[in-house]
Amino acid sequence: MEQAKLESAGTAWRHANIGRLLNNAVRRFEARVLDLMSSGGHAETRIAHVSLTRNLDVGGTRLTELARRASMSKQAMGELVDQCAALGLVTRAVDPSDRRARIVTFTPAGLIWLAAFRDAVDIAEREMRSQLGEQDMDAIVRGLATYAVAFDTLAPD
Repeated sequence: MEQAKLESAGTAWRHANIGRLLNNAVRRFEARVLDLMSSGGHAETRIAHVSLTRNLDVGGTRLTELARRASMSKQAMGELVDQCAALGLVTRAVDPSDRRARIVTFTPAGLIWLAAFRDAVDIAEREMRSQLGEQDMDAIVRGLATYAVAFDTLAPD
């Protein structure tokens, strides 16, 4: 019975629902940012690095907090931090307030990378705004900000 119901409903909803559309838009936006980073001399940048960049405070953040913000396990975030450390973008240090904890901070090269990332995001957003138009882009930003307000507590500085 359920299979017949699903077959009669078709599959278009799987490709046209808001979650899928948002996911596709994010993938397109992030691909453009990575392309801009690569053409700007940062070919080492991978999409996984974005999870760290979005969640790492400029002043440093504990590894456990980074994992929480990114909805990742501590082990997965630790591997991501190791990758970025190998690229010279971040470093780990002992948290002076709790010697068992580690704080991840951007290196000077990482701060340069972060500025390039910000510039790439700005360019990609301007391109998106140009394609969608001011009114539609403003409506999208307002709507998404309203919808996501519950997650503001997860946002880093």
